Amino acid sequence: MFWSASPAAAAHLSAATPGSSGPTSLDDATEKATNAAGWVQENWGTWLTSGLQIVLILVIAVVLRHVIRRTITKFIERMNRTAAAAQGTALGGLLVNAERRRQRSEAIGSVLRSVASFVIMGTAALTVLSVLKINLAPLLASAGVAGVAIGFGARNLVTDFLSGVFMILEDQYGVGDEIDAGVASGTVIEVGLRVTKLRGANGAIWYIRNGEVKRIGNLSQGWSTAAVDVVLAADQDLQRARETITTAGEEMSKSEPWNEQLWEPVQVLGLSEVHLDTVTISVAAKTMPGKALGVERELRWRIKHALDAAGVHLAPRPLPEDEEAEATDPSAGMAAPSALNNPLSPQSLATNPIASPSKLGK
Repeated sequence: MFWSASPAAAAHLSAATPGSSGPTSLDDATEKATNAAGWVQENWGTWLTSGLQIVLILVIAVVLRHVIRRTITKFIERMNRTAAAAQGTALGGLLVNAERRRQRSEAIGSVLRSVASFVIMGTAALTVLSVLKINLAPLLASAGVAGVAIGFGARNLVTDFLSGVFMILEDQYGVGDEIDAGVASGTVIEVGLRVTKLRGANGAIWYIRNGEVKRIGNLSQGWSTAAVDVVLAADQDLQRARETITTAGEEMSKSEPWNEQLWEPVQVLGLSEVHLDTVTISVAAKTMPGKALGVERELRWRIKHALDAAGVHLAPRPLPEDEEAEATDPSAGMAAPSALNNPLSPQSLATNPIASPSKLGK
């Protein structure tokens, strides 16, 4: 006898039959979709809020960074324009070096822009991570350990950078200054945060790491001193020599371009050394910064011509000890003559060997 079951009974029978997974899988999928939709519906507001917060944080950080960097750039450009305007004046030409001010302001601006970018973007990144509910403690701890490791590994670089920053901020030297850095000396041609470039007296360019500089002697700040020593014979008229040197200094201070480079009259300080056959007169003058060497050379030239015209003679140059010995006794280095060099001399005959008895009998 054949019978047919209703659809509801068939579905119930299929669900109860072992090994049948079709309807069960469909129910599970439906349940999962429902749960997912409910979860999305419950959290979409939080996601939207967090997304808007992140976007707002990034926009504020980018705008703030742009504004601060532009403000710093405008401030540096204003400083450069002020230095360039002062360079055209008579007093500003002496006190302001436009290239020195430009490099110093550019270096300061670069440091300020980098610091501003690091602080703003770093703060924004940490804020975004906190919005995403990320625990920042392990991250900050790892960053601290990595920073310490990098600091130990690159301590020379960090030292050079920090030294360069303080040198620039304190204006210890600048482009055009004549400095003595201990390891090298010369004219500064470029000042960087890590390396300073000097032009030596022989034209060589020295690259000096800022961290290696332990002392700085700046010969171009304030004023310089031109010092000249005049060595005269001990029998010369010292009063006449003083008057002659003073007159030569006065004439030099009235001529171009030395009238601008000499800031005070040339002074005869007196005798600095007195020996048996020579005396040394010290002469000094306060000059424009960095112009002492040129003033010294010109002052020596004028003093020599003035003394020659006045009949005051300089002391002769002392000879070295070996040259002095040769000039005193030319035969001092020769060996004394020996009587043995003459074969007929009694001394030479006495040294001849005695003949054998056989030769004497013959």
